[in-house]
Parts: sequence; C-alpha cells; structure tokens
Amino acid sequence: MESTQKLKNLVNKVFKQIGLFFKGFKEGNAITKGSYFVMGLGQFLRGQIFKGSLYLVTQLMFIYFMITSGVSNIIGLKDLGSKMQERVWDEARGIFVVAKGDNSMLMLLFGVATIFIVIGFIITYVMSVHGSLQNEKILLSGKKPNNLKKDIELYLNDKYHVTVLTLPVILTFLFTIVPLVFMILIAFTNFDRNHQPPGNLFTWVGFENFTAVLWNDPLKSKTFVELLVWTLIWAVLATGLNYIFGMVLALMINKKGIKIKKFWRTIFVITIAVPQFVSLLLMSQLLADLGTLNVILREFGFIETFLPFLSDPTMAKITVIIVNLWVGVPYSMLITSGILMNIPTDLYESAKIDGANAWVQFWKITLPYMLFVTGPYLITQFIGNINNFNVIYLLTRGGPLSLDYFQAGKTDLLVTWLYKLTVNEQNYSFASTIGIFIFLISAFFSLIVFNKTASTQKEEDFQ
Repeated sequence: MESTQKLKNLVNKVFKQIGLFFKGFKEGNAITKGSYFVMGLGQFLRGQIFKGSLYLVTQLMFIYFMITSGVSNIIGLKDLGSKMQERVWDEARGIFVVAKGDNSMLMLLFGVATIFIVIGFIITYVMSVHGSLQNEKILLSGKKPNNLKKDIELYLNDKYHVTVLTLPVILTFLFTIVPLVFMILIAFTNFDRNHQPPGNLFTWVGFENFTAVLWNDPLKSKTFVELLVWTLIWAVLATGLNYIFGMVLALMINKKGIKIKKFWRTIFVITIAVPQFVSLLLMSQLLADLGTLNVILREFGFIETFLPFLSDPTMAKITVIIVNLWVGVPYSMLITSGILMNIPTDLYESAKIDGANAWVQFWKITLPYMLFVTGPYLITQFIGNINNFNVIYLLTRGGPLSLDYFQAGKTDLLVTWLYKLTVNEQNYSFASTIGIFIFLISAFFSLIVFNKTASTQKEEDFQ
C-alpha cells in the first residue's frame, strides 16, 4: 500500500513538472521562449555566458552526432543488419577478397549507446529550459542571476554533492548501465554460435528464448526447473547449515570453562588461510572415483568398489554440501563469535533471576539477537550461494553429465549452467535469458525478503 502511494506521488510529480514545462513556454518572455529552441539562450543573454555557451555547444554536438551517425544507429536497431560479410572476386587483383557486411553486435551496442545519449541530451535540455525560467523569475524579483564565480562557489559548497557525484554517475552509466541493457537485449535475439557477426548476423526473436525456458521447449524447460529447484535447495542448505554449525562452534568455544579459546578458534579457521580454489581442487582430486580417499578405503578393506562421491548425482550433491561446510563454517563461526561476545550480559542475568535455564536463554535471548544482527548477512550469503560458482564448478564441474538436461549436469547451478552456455556452447542469447531469471530471483530475495527480516521490522526492540 505504501509503495503504491509512493508510485502515485512520483507519477503526479512527473506530470506536474511536465505541466510547468509547457506553462513556462506559454507565459515566458521572448528570451525564455527562444531558449526552448536554442539551448543556453536564456543564460547567454542574461549574463551567464559560460553556462549558456556550454548548453549551446552541447546542442550543436548532439545535432551533429545525430545527423552523422545517431539516426542510423537507432534505425539499425530495427533489424540489426541485413548485409552479410562475404567473399567476392576482385577482377583487378585476380583474388577473392572479403567484402565487409553489417555487424549485428556493434549495431546493437551503438544503438543502445545512442538511446542513452538521447536520454542524456533530453535531461540537459530540460535543465537548460529550467535554468532559463529560473533566471526570468530572478530578474522579475529585482535580482541578478548568478555569474560564473557564484556558480563555482555554489557547486563547491551547497551543491558540492552534485560536483562529487557527477563523474561517478556518468561512469556508472557508461560501464554498468549501458553494458547491462546491452546484455539484457541479447536475450531477445538469436545470438549463438550459428549467428556470429561479422560472418553471420543475428536478429530479434522477441520472447522466443523466454517461452523456450518456461514451456515451449520440453528439454530446456525441464533443465531450467530442475536446476532452479536444486539451486534453491543448495542455497538454503549451504547458508543454513553453515550458519547453524558456525553458531554451534562459536557457542561451544565461548562457553564458560573452555580453556585456550584462541587455540580452538585458530584450529577451525586454518582453512581460511588457504585460497579456496586450491582447497576445492584438492578435494576434487581427493574425492574422485580413483582419488586418494577411495584408494585408502579400498587398501584397508573398508570398501570393495569405489564410492561415487562425485560421479553419482545424489551423492555428488551431498558431497558438495559437506565440502562447502568445511570451507564455509569458519567464516560463520568468526562472525557469530563476535556477536556472542557483544550480547549484553544484563539480559542473561535477568533471565536467570526469572528462572530461565540455558535452553530458554538460547531461544529467547541468544538466537533472536543473533538473527536480528545477522539477518542482512544471511540474505547476502543466500544470494551469494545462489551465484556460488566456485564450489560447484571446481568440485564437480556441474557433473555428472546427463542427457536429460540441456547442456548441463546434475549438480549444475543456474550460474554454472549459464557459464557453460556462454563459454562452452556459445549460446549467448539463451545464456542472457538465464541471467535475467537469476537476476529476478536474486532481486526478489534481496529486496522483498530483507524487508521481512527482524532487522527491519523490529529494529526498535534492540535499541
């Protein structure tokens, strides 16, 4: 309800600003009206020479860009090219030469970049007109608009945040937003190994990749659904078990009467000192069908045949969860240890006076306090495990392979499947589609679930 009201307020504000924009043209004087056509005119003719010149140069550069390449870039988005690269016979040289054709990837990239340039120009244009309207109001009140010196002082003091944030915002758009939009649009094309520019072109296919994932392609749909279920199961178990075992270890070590606590903490965090990928690769070799562990067990007569730690689908899933405990529990133990040592002792003393035993103290004091503090951490870990590439890929490479899946193995997560689709199969459009689904899942748990945690709903209880 609250979010709906905020959306309504935002829409009303936008329409109000649009109304004021057109009202300014109707009621403004000749200079103000002229600024609607010539950017910076309202600043230039009112003493703000430098600012007006910048607006005018921006307009001229934009017009030049749109005439020379901008319009063609936007038109190119319609079909992403029609002329393929080909070999043609050169009569003069007597050899075959490569005649360049369209490049769908560059056309898509340049088209997206042009759209953002247009949006940036519109924002700059509105700022120019708004500045002209403000200058007219200032002059009508008997004052003078700020000169260059006063503007510099303003942006170094009251509007210093604008000065500081302008460059980071621009860089964010250039290196984050534009590539992100580009990759999202790839999901609506047929960009794969058979449609690789410049030799071959790719084109728009609409929601074909999405419908294939959801219902049109039985093999892809089955793979997506089963890997999604396994990804969520893995994320829940990997996050929950690491947290539980880490907290149990922390409680045991921090318990009164336990000696040489620093030594025990050191023993359990040794795995942190070794790079995780090294540990995982060693475990992969250790647990292989012909690995060290199977050889030792067979030599001592404990088994007759090798145990399929990584080759059987069910056992492989159990194995990766256990190995993840080995590498993840120390981190949880350190975090929970720090929190346990900062729980107010007054709470426990009051509980003892009321007759609460150790179990009641844990459920009523320790656990709620821990969950309150670590709620955001658990969500972060959960999302991290949804996208946990290292543990799965380095241990099993997503295997064992299965013909029941589309280019995936039984232990693949959605993120490792995406990697295989991209690197191994060069199925970029389908991989981009899977990436969008991963983003939606991660966003759901990050934004919605976070608002349901005690950290946000019961913040005042622990203040």
